[in-house]
Amino acid sequence: MGDADSGVGGTDRTVPGGGHRAWIGSFTSGGGRGITTATVDPATGALTALSATKAVEDPSYLAHDRRTDVLYAVSETERGAVGAFRPTIEGLSALGPAVRVGGSGPTHLSVSGRRILTANYTSGSVSSLPLAADGALSAADGPASVLAHHGSGPDAGRQEGPHAHQVLPDPSGRWVLSVDLGTDSVRVCVLDPATGALRVHAETALRAGTGPRHLAFHPSGEVVYVLHELDPQLTVCRWNAGSGELEPVAEVPVAPKSAPGAPEAYPSAIVASPDGRFVWAAVRGADTIATFSLAAGPEKPQLTGSVPCGGNWPRDLAADPSGHRLYAANERSGDVTWFDVDPLTGQPRRAGSLAVPAATCVVFG
Repeated sequence: MGDADSGVGGTDRTVPGGGHRAWIGSFTSGGGRGITTATVDPATGALTALSATKAVEDPSYLAHDRRTDVLYAVSETERGAVGAFRPTIEGLSALGPAVRVGGSGPTHLSVSGRRILTANYTSGSVSSLPLAADGALSAADGPASVLAHHGSGPDAGRQEGPHAHQVLPDPSGRWVLSVDLGTDSVRVCVLDPATGALRVHAETALRAGTGPRHLAFHPSGEVVYVLHELDPQLTVCRWNAGSGELEPVAEVPVAPKSAPGAPEAYPSAIVASPDGRFVWAAVRGADTIATFSLAAGPEKPQLTGSVPCGGNWPRDLAADPSGHRLYAANERSGDVTWFDVDPLTGQPRRAGSLAVPAATCVVFG
């Protein structure tokens, strides 16, 4: 399968062969196009760019709500905002102006019922914003509710205060988990369905100085994998959706120790396969994708190999809906590279790439 070097602005605006859509975020301040809409070839996984919009500045992370068919994007800026878009044949149509999140530097967002949740890295907080029935951001229902994180870590340069990096509901929908790089912890929160306010139920401390960045749930809903940015490790946790308890049980290296003079490893994103057999992690600096086998059980991931990410500085890693392919958003090389996954070993094999300047994330419709 050869590389796809399609640019923005093709003439075919339909999804070919019954394929689905993908949306790619990018830093407009770094020369990116904002949000790129692309088609996904169902046979090859190849991306073809259709159009792009800069309606939101620096849309570093995206989330698609299948219930309402609305795409949301954070604006990772000092003023911090979220934009909502309706997918169209041509690309995306904005559902009103972007709405402020009440925090700065949001790096992640997710949907929980009738609320949008954002993790605000710079201000060290998590925000909850109301949604209208059609999925539009609902300013009429009031401003964002903001939960401030507190604490710090031993790395004076990166952990001088809280830095919320990810927020998402658990599979049961009863809890919200927020990952904080600055405080070396994961907070388990309760989301009030009436007011949208978040309240901390419990805080799980992880090893000091590791800088947790993102987590992923095993499909069973009973195991959580927390990926650390400041120390290339994966923490395996048991998750009790009944009590809202997160219990660390093991640490696993994400990358072999760097040889003298080799680039440092800064893990960024983690994905569990839909069939529960593998976990993958993107590692910046080393510029690799690490594969973990879960053959010994969900609590015992084993690092079985690493492959080049296809570019430089993989900020995000995503699996397509089937779990048969992986997509790496390589920020510094400005591309999204896709990989076929070996069904027996889980090892990714590079299959193609699409030029996307300052790429930050990939989501599927």
